[in-house]
Amino acid sequence: MEPPSGPASRRHVPWSRLLLAVSLLTFRTPPTSAQLTIETVPPLAAEGSDVLLLAHNVTKIPLGYAWYRGERVDNIKLIASYRVDNDATIYGPVYSKREALYPSGTLLIQNVAQKDTGSYTLLVTKKDLQTERQTGHLHVHPVLPTPVITSNNSNPWEHEDTVVLTCGAETQNTSYMWWINSQSLPKSTRLELSEDKRTLTVFNVTRNDTGPYVCEARNPVSVSRSDPFTLDVLWQENSRALSVGAITGIVIGVLLVLILLAVLGRFIFLHSCLPNRGNWPPASTSGHGPSGSSVSQASLRDARPPAPIYQELLRPDTDVYCHISHKADVGP
Repeated sequence: MEPPSGPASRRHVPWSRLLLAVSLLTFRTPPTSAQLTIETVPPLAAEGSDVLLLAHNVTKIPLGYAWYRGERVDNIKLIASYRVDNDATIYGPVYSKREALYPSGTLLIQNVAQKDTGSYTLLVTKKDLQTERQTGHLHVHPVLPTPVITSNNSNPWEHEDTVVLTCGAETQNTSYMWWINSQSLPKSTRLELSEDKRTLTVFNVTRNDTGPYVCEARNPVSVSRSDPFTLDVLWQENSRALSVGAITGIVIGVLLVLILLAVLGRFIFLHSCLPNRGNWPPASTSGHGPSGSSVSQASLRDARPPAPIYQELLRPDTDVYCHISHKADVGP
């Protein structure tokens, strides 16, 4: 067998097919670096706490960072920017002196308030002047105060009145729970909760509905319970007891008035019976009559004195008594 006369010929691959293969390989190759992400720590922030917006997977040795308030890169929304090569920080229009920007790209917000709730955007500038950005979100919740239970009726009547109990002031993202006598609400047609469970309605209250009632307010960052609240339910026995007390007072008042009237009547009666001490008994002058004439002792002895109409008995150590004669004895 003879050797081949010449070398084997080479196959030529078209450029179009080569470019297609490279593009497919590039498409199938996973990226060498992970995507930029923002993590909020803690994810649910309480009002008054400090929050970190952590930047993950930042390009190595970038040219600089910039944080903006909102989801857009807008200079009027700039919080702060940082340049790596000269370690310089520039503060923007929405900087509140509570923010701090770290060389790693992380943003610290101190003493957060509810107004800080919203979106925050990080812009990373690479050395080749290419940029990469990502948006994070901050949710700030209020720390709930101790709720106070209020009632629309402070003294409801049994089987007559309906009472509406309200748990504290209304706040957003807050749920409510109720307890009666340290137990969860029983199933009853006379108990009704509002849609947000903030108000509890008790229909046709009875003396067994006095409580105590306790409500709890809860949001993602805090829990707070009210002090016990007791209803003052009035019923018929209470009403009767009050009437007896009132009647007793009236009777005592009437008796005092009668006693005063009796004393006053006795006083007037006794004074109307007292004789005129200046004219009675009539004064007699020995040996002289009323006209100044002489009267013999015999005639005085024989004369029958008229019977007195008023007789007075007066003793220093006793009261004064009055006797009234119906008629006077008349002499012959």
